[in-house]
Formats: sequence, C-alpha cells, structure tokens
Amino acid sequence: MEKRIYNFAAGPAILPEPVLLEAQKDLFALPGVGMSILEISHRSKVYDAIHQEAKAGIKKLLDIPDNYSILFLQGGASLQFSMVPLNLMPPKNKADYTSTGSWSKKAIKEAKRVGTVNVAATTEEGEGDAKYFKRIPKQEELKLDPDAAYVHFTSNNTIFGTQWKMEPEVGNIPLVCDASSDILHKKIDVKKYALIYAGAQKNIGPSGVTLVIIRNDLLERCSDSLHTMLNYKTHVDNDSLYNTPNTFGIYIIKLVTKWLESLGGLDKMYETNKRKAGYIYQVIDESNGFYKGHSAVEDRSLMNVTFNLETPELEKKLIDEATKAGFNGLKGHRSVGGLRASIYNAFPEKGCADLAEFMKDFQKKN
Repeated sequence: MEKRIYNFAAGPAILPEPVLLEAQKDLFALPGVGMSILEISHRSKVYDAIHQEAKAGIKKLLDIPDNYSILFLQGGASLQFSMVPLNLMPPKNKADYTSTGSWSKKAIKEAKRVGTVNVAATTEEGEGDAKYFKRIPKQEELKLDPDAAYVHFTSNNTIFGTQWKMEPEVGNIPLVCDASSDILHKKIDVKKYALIYAGAQKNIGPSGVTLVIIRNDLLERCSDSLHTMLNYKTHVDNDSLYNTPNTFGIYIIKLVTKWLESLGGLDKMYETNKRKAGYIYQVIDESNGFYKGHSAVEDRSLMNVTFNLETPELEKKLIDEATKAGFNGLKGHRSVGGLRASIYNAFPEKGCADLAEFMKDFQKKN
C-alpha cells in the first residue's frame, strides 16, 4: 500500500514523513558506514555522534540550561511513575500530586508505594466505573503542602482530551511533569521544572525511548542504596549508556529534532498546532450539539480532540465511514468511548482540515 492514510492513533503515533524517508534510506546502510542504523554498536564513534546530536537537538529546541541533564531511558513513562518517587521523595517521603486523568492516577498509585501522597487537586467526577475528567484544576484549587518533596502534574491527558495551558504555580517546591503526550508541542520555560519526563511514542519518536530532563541538583537526593538501573545518577554518570540504549529510537529523535528546527522551531510548531486543533473544534462548536466536546472549552487539548455523538450507534457509524475514507484511529479510549483525534506535531494540517470537512458532511447526512 503506497498511499499513506491519516493516522489519528494516540500512540505509537504518526512520525514526520521526511523522518520516515530518511530512516528508510539509512536502514540498510548508514552513508560511509556500511552497516544499518539497527546494527551499529552503541559504543562506536558513529553512534556517539548520533546520541550527542539527539541531545543537542532537544537542548536547543527547549533552550535547556546547562545545569540540567538529558537522558534517554527505557521502561516508558510508566517506569518513571516509580523512579520519580524512589529518587526524589526521600528523605521527607511525601509529595503533592494533581489528579487529572488515568495516567496521573497511575503515577499516584506508584508514588504511594514509596511515601505519603497528598492529592493537591483532583477534577474527577462520576461514580464507580463511570468516573471521568473534563477539566484542569484552577490554581486556587491547589492545596499544596509547603513541606512536599515535589509537586507532580501530567501536562496533557490523552484519554480525556484536557491540557494544562500553564504550569501550576508551586513556589519553591520542585515541579515534576509527565509531558508524554505534548512534549515539544510548544516552547516551555524549562527553568520552572525540576524534572520532565516523556515517553517518545507520541511526539518525539518511536516507542521504547523515554526522555528525562532533570535538574542536576536533584541528583543529590538519589540514594546509593537504590537498585542501579533505578537510580538517575547511574544514567547521568553514564550518559544513558550504562546498558544498551534504544539506539534506533534515539536516532529517530535526532531526526525529529532536525525536522522541528527546519520548520522554524517550537514557536512555529505551536502556531501550527493551534490551527490544526481549531479546524476540528470549530466543527464541534458549530454543530448545534450534534458533536459534543468532552473537555471544558478552556482546557481543551491541542494534541487529543475528544468528542461524542448522540448515541454509540452513531459514533460507530462515523468511525466505520471515516476508516473507509482513510481516517484511521478515531475510536476513543476503551475506558470512555466516543471519538478521539490525536493530532500530534507530525500530524499534517491538511488532515485536520479534511477531517473537519468529513465531519460536516457526516452531520448533514445524519
């Protein structure tokens, strides 16, 4: 099949076409190397150059200060749910968490295995199996513990389609962010954060790599009694090469950062992302209730547009017809149903405009 369809999957998600084409070219043999990118040693000079370029690309795009380390780890964001409290919660053994979706709840669950978790704010509604999240807490809703080791938040909630527009204000308490589903969608002030982590498979590369950006002074909290692979100091001291890293995934991250730079950087990407989401949200808002957006308008995600129709049968009909028309992956998460259009950085603007037209036409017919 030569024609690429529109991939709205939440992750692993779409990658930029120029990145895929360059990777395809290098897959058999890197120029001047005679080996595939999949075959070269992670201890070789060739790979070291790739590794350093990937780090430099992330550093440049986010303007990361020199007192931070950039790591490429494994285990996904789910392992970071444990690594963050294991490394950063002692000796106080208590931390603040905001609960805004399924993934933040999973992070809270793991943190409770290490110490005391104060849920500083939650926007969960509903009862039993019908619980859901529709909004982000307001700053005045946060009940922060001034003695907390850190404050944790999830910047974008893929399942429910909500997103923090600004970081929570936490004073001098270290701020930790799970940015898995919106990392690099816009420029952020990294200096506001103590640690940022993100699974690569939505916005920066393929599955199997986890980006961690950590302020170096926090490494003083990492106890030598921790298991070696669970200690951030291990990975900082070894430049993410204590064990064999996901070399291919890191190579793709290098290409993605080059692609973002070629577009004009993250400020340009942010403007594009706002336009992309705007096509779909406008159809929802002008549909007179035919389409019902899931999230509060002020907290809508630019990465994951979530919505419902009047009945599950009508939703299924739309998904079936959309799939036949080349719009793939629109089915909402199994826990909430409905529809979800995941439109990460690499998703083409034309695809959002085309989906908007498809939705208008579907409404007319139904």
